[in-house]
Amino acid sequence: MGVSGRLAAAFQANAITPLLALVALLLGLFAVLVTPREEEPQINVTMANVLIPFPGAGSAEVQNLVARPAEQVLGQIHGIEHTYSVSRPGMALLTVQFQVGVPRTEALVRLYDVLDANQDWLPRDLGTLPPIVKPKGIDDVPVLAVTLFSRDATSALELERVAASVEAELKRVPGTREVQTIGGPGRAVNVTIDPARLRARGVDLVQLQQVLQGANLGMPSGSVIDTAGDAPRMLAVETGEFLRSADDVAALVVGVHDGKPVYLREVAQVEPGARQPARYVWHMPGAASADAAMPAGTSVPAVTITVTKKPGENAVDVARAASERLEALRNTVIPAGIEAEVARDYGATAAEKANQLIMKLAFATGSVILLVGLALGRREAVIVGAAVILTLTATLFASWAWG
Repeated sequence: MGVSGRLAAAFQANAITPLLALVALLLGLFAVLVTPREEEPQINVTMANVLIPFPGAGSAEVQNLVARPAEQVLGQIHGIEHTYSVSRPGMALLTVQFQVGVPRTEALVRLYDVLDANQDWLPRDLGTLPPIVKPKGIDDVPVLAVTLFSRDATSALELERVAASVEAELKRVPGTREVQTIGGPGRAVNVTIDPARLRARGVDLVQLQQVLQGANLGMPSGSVIDTAGDAPRMLAVETGEFLRSADDVAALVVGVHDGKPVYLREVAQVEPGARQPARYVWHMPGAASADAAMPAGTSVPAVTITVTKKPGENAVDVARAASERLEALRNTVIPAGIEAEVARDYGATAAEKANQLIMKLAFATGSVILLVGLALGRREAVIVGAAVILTLTATLFASWAWG
């Protein structure tokens, strides 16, 4: 009798064998419950975008002077698999992809070390700014995307204001990492200068620009000691304040003419508005979701709120909690005239795939038991079935424990 036979004989009549089987079964069930259910494979592939600003340069200059030398420098890093670069006016964007299995922290440390050690690879007076590193990974893929739109053609700026309030609420959901809005133009104050009135009051554009920059600034100015209480306290003093509305901008004093202050509203037209959008989002219902108010093919402005999760969190739980919080915000934070439609829910698809995998494992195990029972008998089928089930449960627990 070989090693396997002696090992089986030792456990065949041992009282601890049923206990070990029960422990393996319970550990497997525990692993099924606590293992995060993910839509995307959790493969450790670290990527990073390296942005090198080069103000005033064209695409060809950026490519020849910045992008190509940067590719050679970053190619020295151990564990690099691919390096891509995109040159555009005023900016070089390099994407660095490490090999599968390189730990994220170790990869980023190598990247920062190479950038710090090669700060002299460009001429000092070239005009480039320090590189900006933005790490990327599988957890940067949103698990939930919600599109806000209105059937009465509400502007994207109004939708963005609602989305900002929704963002603050969704960030309170446990397990969420980054919540951001895509598609909003952003608030702005439009100042249209009247050259005739500006010249009549003796104010030039340089002076006007300096006043605007200096007004939107707050800075510490010292400290004072408060002796009113039982114990003296030191209070920080900060002067200046930030501009919060178009009325604050219009009330700025930009100069003095004939002994009287000149306000910005006297030399320019100041009104609230929006910046030039960098990205557009539109909502267009299909044939299944169309109705009388919005026929199929009709497009309206929209914004999309994306939610990512923290590493190791269950995508199903995070997406479900965020969806429940979103439902609670309807008709309160989200006005009655604005619709919130879930465009992506990786939690639902992850749960569906995980349940489908468990069902297929159960079907495969049942098929093996049935075939063994037909070929060898009931007792042998029970033994093989128990061995297969315990092997699967022990494997699931080992996979969860290994991470």
